[in-house]
Amino acid sequence: MTSTVTGGQALSDTELDDLRATVRSVCADAGGTAAVRRLPERSPGVDAELWDTLGRQVGLAALGLPESAGGIGGLAEIAVVCEELGRTLAPVPLLSSTVLAGQVLAGCGTADEALAELAGGAVHALAVAAPDGAWRPDAVQVKVTWRGGVPVVDGTAPFVLDGGDARALVVAAAGTDGVDLFLADPGSPGVTVRRVPTLDLSRGQAIVTFSGARVRALTAGGEGANVVSRALDVALVALAAEQLGGAQAALDMTVAHVRDRAQFGRAIGGFQAVKHTCADMLLRVEGARSAVLRAVHAADSRGGSAEAAAVAQSWCSEAFVSVAAECVHLHGGMGFTWEHDAHLYFRRAQSDAVLLGGAAFHRERLAGLLSW
Repeated sequence: MTSTVTGGQALSDTELDDLRATVRSVCADAGGTAAVRRLPERSPGVDAELWDTLGRQVGLAALGLPESAGGIGGLAEIAVVCEELGRTLAPVPLLSSTVLAGQVLAGCGTADEALAELAGGAVHALAVAAPDGAWRPDAVQVKVTWRGGVPVVDGTAPFVLDGGDARALVVAAAGTDGVDLFLADPGSPGVTVRRVPTLDLSRGQAIVTFSGARVRALTAGGEGANVVSRALDVALVALAAEQLGGAQAALDMTVAHVRDRAQFGRAIGGFQAVKHTCADMLLRVEGARSAVLRAVHAADSRGGSAEAAAVAQSWCSEAFVSVAAECVHLHGGMGFTWEHDAHLYFRRAQSDAVLLGGAAFHRERLAGLLSW
């Protein structure tokens, strides 16, 4: 099964560089990680103003979507943008709405209106995760029944990224024909969205409970499972690119610190143990970069993209955790304070490590993909 992104016209290398520079400039104007600090700690979510600029004005909300929905670009463009957003931990719903929900809606082929709203900047969220946070079609907790020809869903969907800010929910539900996809209004009767505290202050999550909620069918005959699987392979590469950006930022922050911080009359970066640690961090970052580039280039191959996505996610997840932890350590006592940015990257790394399934889950999945 191929996981080629559903996208519009690809950008040239020059246009990709311009896109990267634009996203970096907008994030810098927003204050970098200051955008995260402006969010309430008890209720992390979306910076609406920043998303209006990036999503609607710059057009990132339509990134990787079909041309019929106003979309442009594919996986290469998504990876470039996600890497830049990961550098500043920008609290915007590109991963949750544009990539996750957007790729699923595009794969359904029956949600033109919802897809157009999403491409215009409206936040949509995907509610498909199993209780362990991964995608397992046989562990979907929401069930669907038909009453008078209308689909009705019951159950709970955990780990819904940016669910508290969503205008629409794309939910996977199990029925007699298998797992299918449905579109739900979070404000309709029978739908309860509860924001939950998260370790990562830059990305909100919610638990969505359905109790006799009327929804709109997007797929039939159990095709929903295939649609979600293809979309999640794209999302894994996008998440890996975010992790690469975060790891690179943590490395840059650490190198600048050890170069300037003096101890015993010399910069601490001159000590052999510190040099070795920074070298190890660099190796992990460059390994992550290679894994992301390989996954992007594999997107147009037949059968290889799912394998490359699993490799990228398993490697980048662990690389970001390791680099972020060393960033905190090498900043000493200052790195453990809430006032320093190091802990923001540490939180994002730990959160991302279990998002969409952890490294162990994807290595197990990789073994299955290669068993043939």
